[in-house]
Amino acid sequence: MFPNGNAIFLLAEGRLVNLGCATGHPSFVMSNSFANQTLAADRPVGQQGQLHGRRLPPCRRSWTRKVARLHLEKIGVKLTTLTQEQADYLGVPVDGPFKPEHYRY
Repeated sequence: MFPNGNAIFLLAEGRLVNLGCATGHPSFVMSNSFANQTLAADRPVGQQGQLHGRRLPPCRRSWTRKVARLHLEKIGVKLTTLTQEQADYLGVPVDGPFKPEHYRY
């Protein structure tokens, strides 16, 4: 507590709060997250000398969709692909992306 009455509450000993203070995430959720992180970590390695500054580009949406598709398949979910007619109606490519570029997952 500071003399002015303000206080700082340190949660999870400085670790990620959702991991350090929660009762845990299902392993399925963690597997998706770690798979995306692994793919994202590989990107700067493959683009050495091409990235500028300290800001990394966002994870490719195609990776996120691929990870989700592979994980869902493992638990018996069958995803279908849009037909060309459906894609035309929605105004999106058959294989995505399905959200506008400014949308962040």
